[in-house]
Amino acid sequence: MVQVRVLGIALDAARQHIVLLKPLGDEEGEGRVLPIWIGEQEATSILIALGGDHAPRPLTHDLMVTLLETVDARIERIEVTRIEEGTFYGLLTLVTPTGPLVLDCRPSDAIGLAVRVEAALYVADAVMDEAGIPAEMVEHHDSGDEEKLEEFKKFLEDVDPEDFQG
Repeated sequence: MVQVRVLGIALDAARQHIVLLKPLGDEEGEGRVLPIWIGEQEATSILIALGGDHAPRPLTHDLMVTLLETVDARIERIEVTRIEEGTFYGLLTLVTPTGPLVLDCRPSDAIGLAVRVEAALYVADAVMDEAGIPAEMVEHHDSGDEEKLEEFKKFLEDVDPEDFQG
């Protein structure tokens, strides 16, 4: 397992949302980034939390955090454990008064929770190896990187979530 952070949210050519996960400690433009296709509502929820903002009314992830706090549970870690036929699978580990509890979850929901409570995010090495893309395709900061940006845009135009099926 490699610990990751949320690099950001992107849109592919079909205007589908993608959350980008990057290993901690990797320098900019180095290593791999894991793109996971997610729903629009999950993307909005993640973006709101990343920006430190709050919706006027609690979103589902906000409600889940409140529920966990109310029953004296906390999120210990999130794991993206595998990818099968283009679908990513995750585990949510909770610490509860009665002991640890591991729940099956969609990575998008787990990430929505993790960014709210600053829980550790992990990706299985095999998942990063299979579905990760070169970091230089998504990271750029100066005008000399326009070619890399265009390469990533082309990747998003041509890629299909089914490309990651095992």
